[in-house]
Amino acid sequence: MQHSARQWSIGRLARLGFFLLLILLPTRGVPLAVAQAHGPVYTIALDGVISRYSVGYLRRALHEAEAAGAEALLVRLGTTGAVLREVRAVAAEVVAATVPVVVYVAPAGTRSGAAGAWLLPAAHLAAMAPDTSFGIPTPLVEPDPALSEPTRELLRTEALTQLSTWSRSRHRSDAWVEQAVRQGAVLDNTQASALNPPALDFVARDPDELLILLEGRTVTLANGATVTLTTLGRTAQPLEPTVLEQLLLLLANPTVTFLLLVMAGVTIYAELISPTVGVLAGIGAMLFIAALVGLIALPVHWLAVLGLFAAFGLIGADLFVPSHGAITVVGLGLMVVSAITMFDGTQAPGVAIALWAVLLVAAFVAAFAAIGIYLAVRTRNTPVATGQEGLVGRLAEVRKRLDPDGMVFVEGALWRAVSEDGAVEPGEWVRVTGVYELRLMVRRLAADDPASAEVRRGAAPLQP
Repeated sequence: MQHSARQWSIGRLARLGFFLLLILLPTRGVPLAVAQAHGPVYTIALDGVISRYSVGYLRRALHEAEAAGAEALLVRLGTTGAVLREVRAVAAEVVAATVPVVVYVAPAGTRSGAAGAWLLPAAHLAAMAPDTSFGIPTPLVEPDPALSEPTRELLRTEALTQLSTWSRSRHRSDAWVEQAVRQGAVLDNTQASALNPPALDFVARDPDELLILLEGRTVTLANGATVTLTTLGRTAQPLEPTVLEQLLLLLANPTVTFLLLVMAGVTIYAELISPTVGVLAGIGAMLFIAALVGLIALPVHWLAVLGLFAAFGLIGADLFVPSHGAITVVGLGLMVVSAITMFDGTQAPGVAIALWAVLLVAAFVAAFAAIGIYLAVRTRNTPVATGQEGLVGRLAEVRKRLDPDGMVFVEGALWRAVSEDGAVEPGEWVRVTGVYELRLMVRRLAADDPASAEVRRGAAPLQP
C-alpha cells in the first residue's frame, strides 16, 4: 500500500515538473504565436502645389501615423507643381519613416511632375492610377547658374545617387533616374510598369483597389523592422488638414496669390482716390498680407511683383493724363508679362498662374480703365458748372439799365454787367457770354433762343 502511494506521488511530481518545463521553455528563446495588433490605415491628399505648407501637412501626418502605430500612411498625390527644395527634403523624411508610406498618384489624368519623381522612389510602396505620370521634361536638378560647373555637377550627382539608391532599395528600377536628373524625363504608368524591374509596385484604379493590392505586401523600414501589411477589408481613415493648414494651402496656390495681389491693388487704389482713410485701407492691407503669406512659400521673381504694381500705377495714371488709353495699353501689357513671369519655373516646375485668371483680370482691368477714362474725358469736356465760369450761358434779369454798364440778377445774386450789343432796359433778360474782371459780359436774347418765346409770353424763362 505504501509502495503504491509512493509511486502515485512520484508520478504526480513528474507531471508537475513537465508542466513547469512547458512554462519555462518560452523564456529560453522559443517564440510564442500571439495575435498581432493592427494599427489604423491613414490617408492624406496632396493636391495643387507642393510648397512648404503642404510639406508641413505631410510631416504632421507622418508624426501622427508613427505615434499611433499605424499600419500604413497612404499619400494620394494629385499635384500640379512642386517647389523642388521642399519636395526633396520631405522625400528624405519619407525614406526614414518608421511607418510604411504608400505614395499613390491619382486620380486618372494626374501629372504629378517633380513631386512624383521624388516621392515615388522614396515611398516604401509606389502606386499609380491609369493615365497618370511623373517627371518633368526639364532637368529635375538645375543648380544655381552662379555656381561653378564642378559644383553644379556635384549637386546633380548627389541627387542622382539619392534617387537611384532609394529605387534599388525598394527593388524598383532606376533606369530613368539619370535622364530625369540631367535632361528631364516623363514616364506614364504604362512606361513605368514596363521597365525591368518596374519603377512602381502596382497600378490601382481607385483607393479601394489599392487597399486590396496592398494586402500581404512586406516592407522593410529604415530601422530594419519588417512589416507585412494587412489592409484587406479595411477602410482608410483620412487625416484632414487643420483650419490653419487649409488656409495656408489655399494661399500657396499661385492663382489665388495673384488674384489677392490684384484685389489688394484695386482696393488700395480706390482708397487713395477717396478723400479720407476708411475701411478700404484696412481691407487692402489684409489682402496684401494674405498675398505675401502665399508668396513666401513659392520661389518668386520679385521684380515681376513690382512690375505688377507698376502696371496698376500706369493704368491709374491714365485717368489723369490725356493719353487717350495709350498708358493703359502699356500697363495691361506689363501686367500680363509680370503675371506670366512671377514664379521661377526652374526651382518650382509646374508652378504658374492659371492663364484663364490672367486673361480674366486683364479683361476686367481693361473694362474698368475704359470706363474711368471715358468718365474722365467727359468731365474734362463738360462746361464748368460752379464759380464764376459756371455763369457763362446762364440767363440774367437786368436790374439797372445796361448802357453799356449796369446790374443784372443771376443765380440769386446781383452782378455788374456790360452789354455787348447796346443798351438794355431793366426787366429784360440777357444771356451771359463771359466773365471779365468780376463783370459779366451779356447779350440780348437772340430771336431763335428758346428763352425768347417764354419772354414774349410774359413768363420768366427757365435756365438751361
